[in-house]
Amino acid sequence: MDAASLWQRYQDWLYAHDGLGFYLDISRMRFDDRFVSEMQPKFDKAFAEMEKLEAGAIANPDEGRMVGHYWLRDADLAPNGQLKAEIKDTLAAIDTFATKIHSGEIKPPNAPKFTDILSIGIGGSALGPQFVAEALAPVVPNLNIHFLDNTDPTGIDRTLAPLRDKLSSTLVLVISKSGGTPETRNGAIEAKAAYAAANIPHGPHFVAITGHDSKLENMAKAEGWLAAFPMHDWVGGRTSELSAVGLLPAALQGIDIHQMLAGAKEMDEATRIPELKQNPAALLALAWYFAGNGKGEKDMVVLPYKDSLLLFSRYLQQLVMESLGKEKDLAGNTVYQGIAVYGNKGSTDQHAYVQQLREGVPNFFMTFIEVLKDRDGGSPEVEPGVTCGDYLSGLLQGTRQALYENNRDSVTVTIPEVNERTVGALIALYERAVGLYATLVNINAYHQPGVEAGKKAAAGVLQLQTKVVAALQEAQRPLSLVELATAADTTEQIEFIYKIIRHLAANNRGVTVEGNLAQPAELKVTAKR
Repeated sequence: MDAASLWQRYQDWLYAHDGLGFYLDISRMRFDDRFVSEMQPKFDKAFAEMEKLEAGAIANPDEGRMVGHYWLRDADLAPNGQLKAEIKDTLAAIDTFATKIHSGEIKPPNAPKFTDILSIGIGGSALGPQFVAEALAPVVPNLNIHFLDNTDPTGIDRTLAPLRDKLSSTLVLVISKSGGTPETRNGAIEAKAAYAAANIPHGPHFVAITGHDSKLENMAKAEGWLAAFPMHDWVGGRTSELSAVGLLPAALQGIDIHQMLAGAKEMDEATRIPELKQNPAALLALAWYFAGNGKGEKDMVVLPYKDSLLLFSRYLQQLVMESLGKEKDLAGNTVYQGIAVYGNKGSTDQHAYVQQLREGVPNFFMTFIEVLKDRDGGSPEVEPGVTCGDYLSGLLQGTRQALYENNRDSVTVTIPEVNERTVGALIALYERAVGLYATLVNINAYHQPGVEAGKKAAAGVLQLQTKVVAALQEAQRPLSLVELATAADTTEQIEFIYKIIRHLAANNRGVTVEGNLAQPAELKVTAKR
């Protein structure tokens, strides 16, 4: 396509939102008018299904749940008065709590004010708050935030180490809808242990964000925790950033959560328009469908050209991959849907993997995130008439062009600056794009059976560990792995047993191993006395 035709295509497909200062360019995706025409009936259905979802239809049939994260930024859309009141009351409670924490009206027993936050959660209970903290936290926040987002002992130690002398002024947020999420439970136990070791009662420092009448809420009440905020069963973890899950830690840091909600609400309004070219989320879904032939045949590489958006690709990994990565469609057919997402930031990755993107396997499409404003105030020139920000912009435009010239497609999302309003808008944009795309390919975007399967398998391994240790203790003699498996009545799981023994031995956890671990058949295992 010659330059004049490409410029015309750019104008034909450029979406602009004056109120948000937002632009979306899908002109470098090589679909044609016939493809758009063929997709129109699918989009008509998707728009209708989205309208039903927002009205309170059961959009997650596997769990019999409504899907209502859109109501979080406009409570008046909620389908009944009880939900409207709960949304508004929760937001008011967050505002009041954060204000009282900042002023010192709510303070820890042995310090004048809270100074730090330890946020314990996993998946959507961590990725959203981490992304927002990286993007929006003030240089000097009201409270500094730290995250426990895994059950890795070394990682827990590294997070807790700088807080050891500040536990008396640290506010601990424990985030789990059920209260039974193992990684979050483990993190809370580790945090409690740290408080116990310091002879500090943990209750006045702990806050729960959880479902009504959950294990965690009941624990918080029994142990006298400082407060509890609700996680609604109609909000999934990956769409929970604009609920108490994300709003409470953001407000505590000094981030304007009302501007985040306002930006999301404005984007929601734009993405409800049932016209393809007037709806940015629909345009994104169109680009995704074209890129992967409606089957996720190409990966989505996300490159935000702004350091503060570093974690956006990680946030989108869960939102997109957990929502769209499904084996079965809504009719029960095996379809193996999904779009793989990866990325980091520009222009760093131009010195990492852009070489392959331009000249290697063409198994991806690019999403550039452009930020127009360089910084507050002026910039020095690094060359005559050129600033660092000019270089960053030039690198983005140049990479986009170089990829296109080598038949690599791309989408470009442009925002005026990184602030609460634009971040809220980005969150809402991608939430809606995921929902629309899911309808296009006829899957349930709001459940995660694969995640649940992994959790069940992990629980099985831990149950096996208990049986193995009990069998060793009862035997009171060295056993080979085969003998151990027989004693534990688990002969079909000998590989798991070997790995359990290897892990226990490495951590001096009650077993002695004789022999070479590289030759499992020759090992002898004994319970330590």
